[in-house]
Amino acid sequence: MKPELIDSPEYGSETDALLKLLADAPAIEDSYEALLLDREDLPDLALAGQPDPRVSLDDLTIELPGRTLEARVYRYATQPRPIVLWLHGGGFIGGHLRDIEYATSGIAANGNVTVVSLNYRLAPENPYPAGLQDTYETLQWIRDHTAELDGDGRIAIGGQSAGAALAAGTCLLARDEGTPLPDRQILCYPTLDLHPDADWHEWYFATGEIPATAVPLRADSLAGLPPTLILAAGRDSLGPDAIAYADRLAQSGIPTRLVEYADTMHAFLNFPAALSAGRHAVELIGADLRSTFSAPRA
Repeated sequence: MKPELIDSPEYGSETDALLKLLADAPAIEDSYEALLLDREDLPDLALAGQPDPRVSLDDLTIELPGRTLEARVYRYATQPRPIVLWLHGGGFIGGHLRDIEYATSGIAANGNVTVVSLNYRLAPENPYPAGLQDTYETLQWIRDHTAELDGDGRIAIGGQSAGAALAAGTCLLARDEGTPLPDRQILCYPTLDLHPDADWHEWYFATGEIPATAVPLRADSLAGLPPTLILAAGRDSLGPDAIAYADRLAQSGIPTRLVEYADTMHAFLNFPAALSAGRHAVELIGADLRSTFSAPRA
């Protein structure tokens, strides 16, 4: 399907400047020890931006069988609202909810929703399917604790990059298990196919098991999935994943919206203070959610 193209003269120059800044940073050693150190790094607020002041932030502990997960709740209002479960990126081996607070808080404010941002388990300590299990079971946990979260019973799921893959896989798993599906899935520059050259591939797929819930683009059928918003980036090597998945969803009769941000990079939602495309995308996702949930609940 043909994407909605969003372009602006500053997208290219902003992306060039950020890529140069990142390239000039000291090289990171490719080792497990370096990965652990990288996970501890706090985001650079000059790039990542600040949380939206219109929302309240509360830390949340989610108790699941055999494990405890950390999450953060972003509330725009105390009245019952739809809830959005959101998953950060990081190649299944890194990333943290604190890296994307401009996006998660901004989605809450602009979308008039409550966002639950999850720290799922990471590889190599917890390879596939740990992160997917965390996402799927947290979705069920939210349904069981809707009143405590000031939810109104409506739920969406979304994420960025690896987090988008987990969101897509969770929707496939919910469909196949016969559990309630989210009302909408939002996939930002998702990784949906096999990428054996990626540095996370061997760590994430340590067991060698690669079912469709891990690589949703290879699912036999996408029928029965929720309506979908997909964001792609013009300078992203994962762009074909987003476009191919949008095509297959549409061919399966799933209402699908594909938006491409021209001349910007993968992970642009992580750098909204430097990339105006990231700021625009937060507003677009919020508007999309307002539209999704504008009709009274059936």
